[in-house]
Amino acid sequence: MPRAILYVETRPASAEEAADYHKWYNEVHIPEILAIDGFVSARRFEPMDPDGPFVAIYEIDADDVEAARARLTEATQSGRNSRPVGVSFDPPPTTQYYREIASFTQA
Repeated sequence: MPRAILYVETRPASAEEAADYHKWYNEVHIPEILAIDGFVSARRFEPMDPDGPFVAIYEIDADDVEAARARLTEATQSGRNSRPVGVSFDPPPTTQYYREIASFTQA
């Protein structure tokens, strides 16, 4: 069971760049993230409201979540992870880590 998630909101830079944005996200970015120790799965969601952002949720399953987070930061800052393609920076992407505090399933 994941111990934390990384929640990310992004938008394509333009309608013309949307295909490149999705291709980069699905074929390059997510595999790069999942190659980092501790990051075990990823899911993407499209907005039901046409003005909403796309959401990616990365599950982290590691004894030391902060170490997994540091590995992602280092991969990004060192250039090992690719630069975003077709991503809007106005508004900039939103990223937030969440630590799991409880888990429930339907009976």
